[in-house]
Amino acid sequence: MIKTVETAAKRPYTGEPILTPLLGAVKSKGVLLMAVAAILIAGSVISPYFLTSRNISSIVLTIAVLSVVAVGQFLVIVTAGIDLSVGATTALTTVMTAVLLRDGLPVAAVIVISIAVSSAVGLLNGLLVVYGRITPFIATLGMTSVVQGVAFLVQNGTLVPINNDGFVSIFAGTIGPFRSEVIIFVVVTLAAAALMRWSIFGRRLYALGGNPQAARLSGLPVNRDIITAYLLSGMLAGLAGLMLAAQLRSGNSLLGSELALNSIAAAVVGGASLFGGTSTPLAAVFGGLLIGTISNILDLISMPVQGQLLIKGALILVAVYFTSGAGLSLRQRIRDTWKNRRNKPGASRSPRALGPEAQGELQPLKR
Repeated sequence: MIKTVETAAKRPYTGEPILTPLLGAVKSKGVLLMAVAAILIAGSVISPYFLTSRNISSIVLTIAVLSVVAVGQFLVIVTAGIDLSVGATTALTTVMTAVLLRDGLPVAAVIVISIAVSSAVGLLNGLLVVYGRITPFIATLGMTSVVQGVAFLVQNGTLVPINNDGFVSIFAGTIGPFRSEVIIFVVVTLAAAALMRWSIFGRRLYALGGNPQAARLSGLPVNRDIITAYLLSGMLAGLAGLMLAAQLRSGNSLLGSELALNSIAAAVVGGASLFGGTSTPLAAVFGGLLIGTISNILDLISMPVQGQLLIKGALILVAVYFTSGAGLSLRQRIRDTWKNRRNKPGASRSPRALGPEAQGELQPLKR
């Protein structure tokens, strides 16, 4: 087992075409894509405003921010961890960005400082988990309160407007026919997919999530990789904060309150197991597409926030069930039954139809 983990973590790049794993990931998530298609059809039936260009644009921009956070959340979940502080980190980034721009700092400096602070939050989460020996849920939950408190102090009351058009054009402008947010989230998704598919670091994360003890005994840098995963999660939450601040042209310590739940839901619905070691960043983006579309439909029909939380919570529970524990056994039984029916087309015929020889073979099975 140790050799298997070590080999998987250090396996060199085989030179396969870039589109091959991408198409394979899309094919493997056929059920998820069918669910997205079903939700799109349902949305068009439920509300006449669903398929309007304005609403579609709103969905895409919302999904872009959510997908960036969901990719970072996936990197943590694949190690069997969780990051509840991403929403608070995003809110802190919007407030810091607005305050620094108001004080006249150059846009480049503001971006660097904001990303550095959000990365520091992720780094602290990783250090608490690894060296503080605090469970990820408790460590990141406590960090959520700390970061929210800092965001309230920095904001100091009212919303902080953003009037810097240069900053807005970078994170909420257009590049040719495409919005900046869409380009950013596509680049982040492809970079994360390449990282998990071809880099040694990505293979180590899968090995760590699949069997932490074997990964440690194999000599893999488990502590360093866990810390790096949380650092990347914080960094991507900060990037999402920059996008959100540019979209809304303000900094608000209350923004991003739903991002933690939605990012976890996106990763889990995409197939990531909370026990670690499974799924891909692309699947997390597909999950984000599903979650974002459902949220948009619920908003169109004016469903109260309580109802939306109920539906999202139920969706997470169902997804967790089918990606771990008894759900995995049920999925395996369904898959085996389906394969047996396909591979043995004559199994449903009666013994009389099989002839004397086959009947003789079946006799010992009757007791």
